[in-house]
Amino acid sequence: MARILVPGGAGYVGSHACKALAVAGHEPVVFDNLSQGHRALVRWGPLEIGDIADEERLDAVFRQYRPDAVMHFAAVASVGESVENPDLYYRNNVAGTVSLVEAMRRHGVGVLVFSSSCAVYGCPKTVPIPEDHPQAPINPYGASKLMAERVLADFDRAHGIRSIGLRYFNASGADPDGETGEMHDPETHAIPRMLMAAAGRLPQFDIYGTDYPTPDGSAIRDYVHVGDLADAHVSGLDYLLGGGRSTAVNLGNGTGTSVLELIEAVERVTGRRVPYRLRPRRPGDPPVLVADSGRAGAVLGWRPKVTSVADIVATAEAWMQGPIAGIRRRA
Repeated sequence: MARILVPGGAGYVGSHACKALAVAGHEPVVFDNLSQGHRALVRWGPLEIGDIADEERLDAVFRQYRPDAVMHFAAVASVGESVENPDLYYRNNVAGTVSLVEAMRRHGVGVLVFSSSCAVYGCPKTVPIPEDHPQAPINPYGASKLMAERVLADFDRAHGIRSIGLRYFNASGADPDGETGEMHDPETHAIPRMLMAAAGRLPQFDIYGTDYPTPDGSAIRDYVHVGDLADAHVSGLDYLLGGGRSTAVNLGNGTGTSVLELIEAVERVTGRRVPYRLRPRRPGDPPVLVADSGRAGAVLGWRPKVTSVADIVATAEAWMQGPIAGIRRRA
């Protein structure tokens, strides 16, 4: 069993990864400032409250728990917000990562699994997107993730801290057991917002862009189940603990679903209509993002298990109707 420090482990993907770590026999120690995370999602190990920018607090937690590795989710992650507030993204996602790996160096921890993003690629020249595709992010969020990857590569060269960057595409769905799921405030992700519109909790779902060069004019994305992402993080940890070299891999289903097709899937699963409104494109949104995840299969032995968009939607719908999300909704 390894003890893993998990900054951002009280959030959406981080909490699923903590469950996967516990199932695999590891001990996750969540380190979170709870600005976006939730105490209710910390269920598989201790919670230490703090910010990765706080050197003294980081040092105290490293001394107390002496982790074997770090799994890094602590970041802000909204494309639109990053365009409006780039300072927030460079401060949290880049400077925060520097602070974290400096603490790792001080305490002799040499392995890090990093939550990266397909946003590092920008507008793809080829689809599906391989890892050697040019990296030209078109928004500050993607730029901040690319900069963080560069930080990690430089710390490997200088200090031998090995890392794996997991560039996932659209994280979606929820834990099939109903123990964790999305609890963003405000909610920005497409599937929960569509479900909220179908349930009458939103007046409508906004479709940003209907003139993209796609079959139906709406943007196409690769939706990958959050449980599959969590499994990939554990596989990445095992790879590094087994002596693997620093690398980066894509995580996606390898198939694209347009916004209008996603609405159809939500309507099939719920049996309710999703009212929607057509809006202009948002700055920083590429028309198509679909993954080539072949390297993840070769390096980690990873393949997505939940490949149907309807099945992904069904887990999200079950979570939103469950007791934990219900408590949050009534609060």
